[in-house]
Amino acid sequence: MEVNVIKIGNSKGIRLSKTILEEYEIDQTVELELKDGHIEIRPKRKPRLNWEASFKKMVNDENEELLIPDIFEDEEL
Repeated sequence: MEVNVIKIGNSKGIRLSKTILEEYEIDQTVELELKDGHIEIRPKRKPRLNWEASFKKMVNDENEELLIPDIFEDEEL
């Protein structure tokens, strides 16, 4: 895909179409990585997205078990 480099104030940039922004779920920030003569642009992911819902589901799942006890043997109550 070919896009034009445009002037933005004292800098230059590229415009991404609405379709690309939606397809790759790009909102406010992206990650840029400079590699052997090219630039990779990736959407910035939220690593903890949906954790709360997953934890709530785990609490209610009777097949889930603690891997580390809540109270250790040498711990006073």
